[in-house]
Amino acid sequence: MVTADQVKWSDLSLIPGAQIAVLEGAMDKKVPITARIKLPADGKVPAHWHPGIERVTVLSGTFHYGIGDKLDPEKTAPMGPGSLIVMQPKVHHFGWTKDETVIQLNVMGPWAFHFVNPADDPRKQE
Repeated sequence: MVTADQVKWSDLSLIPGAQIAVLEGAMDKKVPITARIKLPADGKVPAHWHPGIERVTVLSGTFHYGIGDKLDPEKTAPMGPGSLIVMQPKVHHFGWTKDETVIQLNVMGPWAFHFVNPADDPRKQE
């Protein structure tokens, strides 16, 4: 059991201004994972993909979600609290927020995040 006041947030370097809280599992292990991502107001998540199925539930705010190789706000659908997105492996997708938004991930680990455009990857920038 994890109550809301027990959630421990840490920086998520993949997305500027975002934070992550792992509630169950370990991101680098082959186990079920439940994690939350807090995206900042005006947050941008460049096009990326994951090797496994990813289930995303919007807990608060609005996550504008789209499918494709490049973040395009005009090609997104607003997903409000309670909305669910199920992405198949390797589907290129992106998103953005207007206000702070919290999403919950349910995946089977290990979890990996691959940018479509390597220039979007902060891990490769100095």
